[in-house]
Amino acid sequence: MNVIVVGAGNAGRPVARLLNYAGHTVKITDPKNIEDFHMDVQKTLRLMESEGVELDLGVFKPSLDGIDTVYLSPTVPENSPAYKIIKEADLDVFTNDDFGRLADSFIDIDIIGITGSVGKTSTTHMVTEIFRTAGYQVWICSSMTQNLVSEVIVDGIIKGIPEKSDIAVLELPHGTAGLMAELKLKVGALLNIYEEHLSEFGGSMERYTQRKMFIAKNSENFITSIHCKDTVKEARPDAIFYAMVKDLPAYDPSKKSLFFDKIANFEEIAIGEGQVCNFIGDSAKGAIEIGYKFRNKSNELRKGSFQSEFHMMSYYYENAVAATAIAMAYGLSVEIIKEGLANFKGLSVHMEYIGDYNGREVYIDASYLIEGITVALDFLGDRSLVLLLDNFDTSTYRDKKETGKLMGKYANVMVATGFNEVYQRVDLEPAQELLDAAVDSDAVKVIAGTMQEGAELAIKYSKPGDTILHLGPQLMQDPEGIMEKIVTGLEEGCKKYK
Repeated sequence: MNVIVVGAGNAGRPVARLLNYAGHTVKITDPKNIEDFHMDVQKTLRLMESEGVELDLGVFKPSLDGIDTVYLSPTVPENSPAYKIIKEADLDVFTNDDFGRLADSFIDIDIIGITGSVGKTSTTHMVTEIFRTAGYQVWICSSMTQNLVSEVIVDGIIKGIPEKSDIAVLELPHGTAGLMAELKLKVGALLNIYEEHLSEFGGSMERYTQRKMFIAKNSENFITSIHCKDTVKEARPDAIFYAMVKDLPAYDPSKKSLFFDKIANFEEIAIGEGQVCNFIGDSAKGAIEIGYKFRNKSNELRKGSFQSEFHMMSYYYENAVAATAIAMAYGLSVEIIKEGLANFKGLSVHMEYIGDYNGREVYIDASYLIEGITVALDFLGDRSLVLLLDNFDTSTYRDKKETGKLMGKYANVMVATGFNEVYQRVDLEPAQELLDAAVDSDAVKVIAGTMQEGAELAIKYSKPGDTILHLGPQLMQDPEGIMEKIVTGLEEGCKKYK
């Protein structure tokens, strides 16, 4: 078929590229010239052109000559000339569901899919480590490779990676889920659903939740945390639930071991009407303990508990329980899972230690939701803490009042920066909002234009023995660039201040 893809944004590019690979004649159009796109996008567009996709850019009224099918990107404004031309034309429509089915047709191996608001990336990599430990050739697609995972998946298909692999482990953020909702998953995991990206869903938490819930429909084995028990109750009564022991409804710290005894003896740990927790975890220095009790699709009972070496901290513990549930539901042994957890060394920009700077230990973390920030701060909160903060508004506007208030409870110093990596400009208003929200905190509050300036000031307003923790979403936009700015600022600060 002859296809026009309207919109060269995050949805249009992977659709156009995969359709071209599938043998169709494809033209992609956009009112922006190629020079108006980010350099990374320009490279992708040039690659698509070399593969045979026609670029029709800088065009407000695209020609439909010879076109029989259209893909209309969801971000194309209804009042745009291109939208009106397409709506008035009598063309077949290629939908996101069609794209998902097309992508699925090229992946002839079992797929593990992982979605949620936070924890997707680290869980995806932990699952990958476990399966690699088991000897599998794993095709992993995650936002650590590229922020837009749908493009990573399409690129892998075109390069023939599924044919060279035994299993696919795919991180499925909300944007990718919108395009890939028809993927058939051997195991699917919904980690959590928190308020995030609502500006992309008209402010509707219900619409955001619906986007995430595709995974319940398409997963043969469905894993989810107890945080989602009410959300999935009707859709998946066979859901396999996991939790950290401290989050169980009847948790009593003095009787923690009883929960592990119960689950090992196949006693039910109720979490709701007709719902029980199948996997529970607990953290310890250098180790993790996991208890489990569930029936797989063959109705085989698996129960017991184990301890594994585990050298991570913070939110990694809960993600390790999710990864264990995924691997065990697929059929891997406890011994392999233990070895895989012990082998996992963490991810860059996720509670990553980057060194000692004039007696200050420095960590960086890409958390930006309340839930992730809380866990990170809880692990470091008994220290004298200097927070080096991103601009928390990327292309998504975020509530900074609760975030700033929370940070103020832990911090001795807050350094908030204003540079927005997405739009490449300084905007001090979000930084000021974070600091203003900590009105009840005695923390020293400092504002800076760029991350490098902020890192210098973090040294200035700290002292030997303090811990500096970077928090915020910009690390996920440009991890190498942001890291370079932080390190440069720290080094310059060390030269200026003791």
